[in-house]
Amino acid sequence: MITITNYYTEKKSLQLSSLPETLKKGWSFVDKVTQDGASWDAYHSSDSIKKTVDLYLSKLNEFVKSNKPKETKTKLTATKSKQTTRKPITRRKTTTSSSRTSKLSKREEAYQKADKVELISPELKLIKRFALMHDKVKTQNQIRLFIIALQRAITEKRIRKTSPQAKEIMEIQDSLINLMGKFKSANDSIKIELSDKKRSHYLTLVGKQAELRSVKFIKSYINLQGKLIPNNKAKNLYNRIARAINTNKLTKKDKYWSQVDQIMSTLKSFVKKNPAQGQLIVSSKELNGLQGIVEGCECEMLNGIEENRVPRNTIMSSTDIINLDFHKLGFKGKWLKLIGDPSKGFKAMIFGKPKMGKSYLAVDFAGYLARNHGTVLYVAREEGIDDTLQQKLKDKKVAHPDLYVSDYLPEHLNDYDFVFLDSVNKLGLAPEDLEELSRSFPNTSFINIFQTTKLGNFRGGNEFQHDVDVVIEVPEKGKAVQFGRFNQGGEVNIFG
Repeated sequence: MITITNYYTEKKSLQLSSLPETLKKGWSFVDKVTQDGASWDAYHSSDSIKKTVDLYLSKLNEFVKSNKPKETKTKLTATKSKQTTRKPITRRKTTTSSSRTSKLSKREEAYQKADKVELISPELKLIKRFALMHDKVKTQNQIRLFIIALQRAITEKRIRKTSPQAKEIMEIQDSLINLMGKFKSANDSIKIELSDKKRSHYLTLVGKQAELRSVKFIKSYINLQGKLIPNNKAKNLYNRIARAINTNKLTKKDKYWSQVDQIMSTLKSFVKKNPAQGQLIVSSKELNGLQGIVEGCECEMLNGIEENRVPRNTIMSSTDIINLDFHKLGFKGKWLKLIGDPSKGFKAMIFGKPKMGKSYLAVDFAGYLARNHGTVLYVAREEGIDDTLQQKLKDKKVAHPDLYVSDYLPEHLNDYDFVFLDSVNKLGLAPEDLEELSRSFPNTSFINIFQTTKLGNFRGGNEFQHDVDVVIEVPEKGKAVQFGRFNQGGEVNIFG
């Protein structure tokens, strides 16, 4: 039986093309809400998503059952039972390295064969991104952004002609440009299909490097630091590390074992002291050591290869700064008039009293960004996904393949160029939480919406305003005024 626990293992034996249309939609939906299996947080935190996924899995199990011969099913079930319940127990007791190696999963075998690195090379990241597009539907804008990312990596010499994968990178660039010519309109979408031979070749290259498990755990731990987190979040990370240790996937031979061991101790103490929730505080000495590992592997670029900012803690000559080429987004029309032309990764806030038009303004802005500048996630925590939000999307005519809507804040935001948080109040985010989001996803622009009291105040107002580039106030119904750093004094009519 396929469940959320074994879904991504079992789906490897299924062919998407053989599924009915309704199951194909469910397949895509699960990939989207779990970030291709990276996290099931959305499933556990949203009743509507859980209900949809459960229904999909139920129908998928029915389909698999009705399309599999009985004898084959019996044979497979027996084999599976034998492997998962008996042999692993025996293997733990007899612990011979040869028997352990012979029963490794394909994923673990690939990890063992790969070169363990702190940072996957930019070339392999791009190749993996392209290979994973196979059998997926992409919009014209998504292909355009991929081309920009690839060409920028070449221009900035993060990928060179002498690269071992230079030939593959050029092939991918040609394929993407060819795809762009097939779109009939800006709103068109195309299903990407790669030949088995080509896809296999790309995935073989990608498999040559693997990120150290210890580095993954260290990054997850740093992301919890300083936050007010529920007990189970710390417990989940502790259990993930413990499972890796108990299954010999993480051993004392790892170069960062001592750091992971310290993380385990801190998490265990946190869980014991905070039965419900608490703030995970890490000593400055420990944090500096961990950040040294993360920054040493250029992890500011790990969230995306399109990074064009100057890293933190940098000393530069003023003449060098003058010659820097910061990429502007190229705003036009009323948004240029209201905001100016910000750079990638800008931070904005929209605030005002209830029922003045803040969400209408935000939805309109989200639509503009999706049509012209990238992939957008609109987190509608204030209203949820309901008929009110539907009406706003219709009124502003902003529905677009690159505009996604959610009623919760996902853990992974790497796929989005712009994220709207409506509202920060309902999401329960503090200034330090927003700062952490910007730090974790430096290539993503965040637009934060705030609900104020009837007097126009909200908790932490000054601190929130100090941390953003763009400040938009809605002082009266239908009117927006901007007084950030790019174009102070800009105004627009929200409903005009």
